[in-house]
Amino acid sequence: MRKVIVNSTPLIALCKAGELLLLKRMYEEITIPEAVYSEIISKSDIVAKAVRENEDWIKILSVEDKSNRKMYKAKLHDGEVEVMMLAQEIKADVVIIDDYAARKTAEYLGLPLTGTLGVLIKAKRNGFIQKVMPIIDKLTMNGIYLSEDLKQQVRNLVGE
Repeated sequence: MRKVIVNSTPLIALCKAGELLLLKRMYEEITIPEAVYSEIISKSDIVAKAVRENEDWIKILSVEDKSNRKMYKAKLHDGEVEVMMLAQEIKADVVIIDDYAARKTAEYLGLPLTGTLGVLIKAKRNGFIQKVMPIIDKLTMNGIYLSEDLKQQVRNLVGE
């Protein structure tokens, strides 16, 4: 089974679009660090409820070695820091992050990286979903900002 570490923003985005279970269908299980879990369940909303209801395939792990935490703190939130640290500890196969600064840090660290849109593109290419653009429309209707240029790039990639 692939080791997939997910940050909070992709979980929130996919949950708000009604597509959280897409991660289960694609990866069987995902891992989130404790800081991401704490961030999500601190709110009493649909995302917190969904994560709590799916703890059979959403695994919560602690970062073992927290000694490098200070190295990441300049630009990143606690959840993003723990995503990076946990991905390195367990040698993740893929890290799913949307935040620009976190993505740049993950790239610098050589972590295998994708984002919410990358997950959707892969899901279509592998037959998990028929269309990407209706899901992107749901994302934007639920407060996830995507530029028109980015939406057009995705549209071109998936042929919709």
